[in-house]
Amino acid sequence: MALQRRLRAPNGCPWDREQTHQSLKPFLIEEAYEVLDAMESGNGEKFAEELGDLLLQILFHAELAKEQGQFDIAEVIRAVHAKMVRRHPHVFGAAKAKTSAQVLKNWEQIKAEERAAGSSNGQAATKSTSVLSAVPRSLPALLEGYQLTRRASNIGFDWQNMEGVLEKLSEEICELREALEGKTKEARGRKSQVEAQQKIEEEMGDLLFAALNVSRFAGVDPEVALKQANRKFTRRFQWMEQKAGERNGRLADVPRADMEELWNQSKVQA
Repeated sequence: MALQRRLRAPNGCPWDREQTHQSLKPFLIEEAYEVLDAMESGNGEKFAEELGDLLLQILFHAELAKEQGQFDIAEVIRAVHAKMVRRHPHVFGAAKAKTSAQVLKNWEQIKAEERAAGSSNGQAATKSTSVLSAVPRSLPALLEGYQLTRRASNIGFDWQNMEGVLEKLSEEICELREALEGKTKEARGRKSQVEAQQKIEEEMGDLLFAALNVSRFAGVDPEVALKQANRKFTRRFQWMEQKAGERNGRLADVPRADMEELWNQSKVQA
């Protein structure tokens, strides 16, 4: 914190002195994703470095808030310490929780009570006590859906087993197929085309929502899983481009059948 104050001082760093909460927002998100990448790399030194970069963002925001007379880093730490004690009554109080499922159910109930009473931040009581109201609407859609369904699951609203989730996924695939066929049948009128496209968008959303539920039910973070799939696709596609280049050509000029063969080879090679 002393170092951060030095950078923000009148004779400090011009760039640091220009920053605001708003200007730092992209860096906070960027550093969080870099932590995830380092975590997956298995490189402990890199992981520690990226956690430090993320921590620096927290310190930076705390210093800006202190300058504005809002709070300082000590208040940040005190608040989270008090919150963790409050939300673990089975450790620090008389409540009982023998399983992680019971812990999560209690956790969501306590958070709902905090929102109703305004106890977590000292503000006036909020009107909504929904367990979903704390999920930021600014989250990327995939992560937002994951958080919404995870919170609902924590209080017992969920499928009983994976089979039910997979059946829902199959159901949504069928409904998307019907919507696509409907657009073909309604291709004549402009209004009908718009309505048909809206129906496709709705069913596509339902399909993606069902897919993220499959991921969550399987204990897999859909954002992480999709990131890995993106990397795998990139790795294999670039292998195809390299092979096409070795043949003195471009991948775009390779016949579709040969392109499919290259893709199959990439699954083994890359």
